[in-house]
Amino acid sequence: MDTGIGRRIAYWRDRRGFTQTDFGQLMGQTKRWVQSLEGGQRQQDPRLSVLVRAAEVLRVPLEQLLSDTSPSPEAGIRPPAEALAVIDALYTSNGDEDPPRMAVLQRRLVYCCGAFQACHYATLARELPALICGVEQAAHVAAVGEQSEAQALLSRVYQLVTSYLHKYGSSTAIQAALAADRALAAAERSGDPVQMGAAARRVAKSLVYQQRPEAAVTFATTAARRLSADLADRGPIGLSTLGMLHLSAALAASSQDRTTARVRAAADYVDEAGEVAERQGGDLDEDWTQFGPTNVGLHRVDMLIRFEDGWSALEAADELDPEALAGMSRERQAGHRVSMAHASLLTRRKDDAAKALLEAEALAPEEVRRRPDTVNLVKDVVGATASPGPGLRALAERCGLRA
Repeated sequence: MDTGIGRRIAYWRDRRGFTQTDFGQLMGQTKRWVQSLEGGQRQQDPRLSVLVRAAEVLRVPLEQLLSDTSPSPEAGIRPPAEALAVIDALYTSNGDEDPPRMAVLQRRLVYCCGAFQACHYATLARELPALICGVEQAAHVAAVGEQSEAQALLSRVYQLVTSYLHKYGSSTAIQAALAADRALAAAERSGDPVQMGAAARRVAKSLVYQQRPEAAVTFATTAARRLSADLADRGPIGLSTLGMLHLSAALAASSQDRTTARVRAAADYVDEAGEVAERQGGDLDEDWTQFGPTNVGLHRVDMLIRFEDGWSALEAADELDPEALAGMSRERQAGHRVSMAHASLLTRRKDDAAKALLEAEALAPEEVRRRPDTVNLVKDVVGATASPGPGLRALAERCGLRA
């Protein structure tokens, strides 16, 4: 076997945070098999099926395993300073000190999930590094009977880290993908279908950020089919997880160029989520998903905007219940107003776009000022407006733009 292939497999395995045992389990093989594969002793001419499966597990294009050439990172894209401590924690050794008790870590996780829903990203930047270190240590030393709980908690923390890093777009896409892969590996070790499904949707979103939306659709829909029965047996929390997988597939499908087939497919995924929401009944916040009929409606709006169908998105938004929308988290409410700004810009309603952005900032300043996608939208609205009003100009300045 070409030792270069084995070396590249070892490199990407390490980048994804998998041990040789983890990777072997995902490949359906033993640790010794992985050691031989990476050392070049498996065979002179490795089967293509083995490399294809390895590429799928490692979530890299097959050519990344066949060649030393790698895609160059996008010029000028660097993680923001406020996220660096969280990113560093992903690569920091656990240390030798005793970890906090599981109950303490669980309380910290709940606090951080609440901060995320309130769009307090500065709080997450401060709290997540210690939480990552603590939960990794706890999982490492957990007794045999506590491993499932520890791995489920580890997965949930990595899921939150993924969602946090996704807020910064392409500048943190690589690190978010690493966290998502670790979340999925921990979820599989826990044996908890809720965590498996929740981690799978983070992986699907990471695939979209890696410009692989078709793979994201396949990943989300496959996970939904595989876990459907087990999730349904778990009641509301399982149904919320299943519904969010369908919504993940919808947003991944709508991240591709618009075609009639893709619009139909994305709408079908939203409809499937709607059916799950009916089974669940009402808007809930199981596992911090905010899943229910209202969230399904919000995703339908977002799906239409991704296809650049502004008028249909505005019509879909009109069908949302204002009272139900007001009951959603600040993160979802502010995100919806950003979506309305985007839809208004698509339909040349520039004043409405500016108003929606100002409303979003009033609800959640960090959701507007810290997210590159939203800052770019502010820039687009300013550029499309002949004479920006004082409110829009002040917003642009707070986002670091010249108005």
